[in-house]
Amino acid sequence: MYPEQIVAPMKAELTNNGFEELLTTSDVDATLKQEGTTLLMINSVCGCSAGTARPGVIMAVQNAAKKPTRLTTTFAGFDIDAVKQARTYLLPYPPSSPAIALLKDGKVVHMIERHMIEGRPAQMIAANLIQAFETYC
Repeated sequence: MYPEQIVAPMKAELTNNGFEELLTTSDVDATLKQEGTTLLMINSVCGCSAGTARPGVIMAVQNAAKKPTRLTTTFAGFDIDAVKQARTYLLPYPPSSPAIALLKDGKVVHMIERHMIEGRPAQMIAANLIQAFETYC
């Protein structure tokens, strides 16, 4: 598990932009089972989280005409049980961090895995998410 002083600023980057933290398995279940759309960002300490995933998600939310009902996040390597539970909702996608999922009525309708984040600019991730928001939100 990562030390809190390392992950706190990375968590704050999302929570300061309207994302609700899912810290427990019950938080995950209560939130991801809801009707409507939920954006879930599985945050991490890796460079692609800082360089493109977090900025891309924030950019998408700030610039989209249509937005998910809920913005949520949990942190791989820190919120261990919550992340494990969240990943059960993302099946059949394998565990990935970072990862960005859009769920509608508790089901994944759009997924961006780590391999789709690596090497891509934040603007490309934002554009991908904005298109998904237009389609599903």
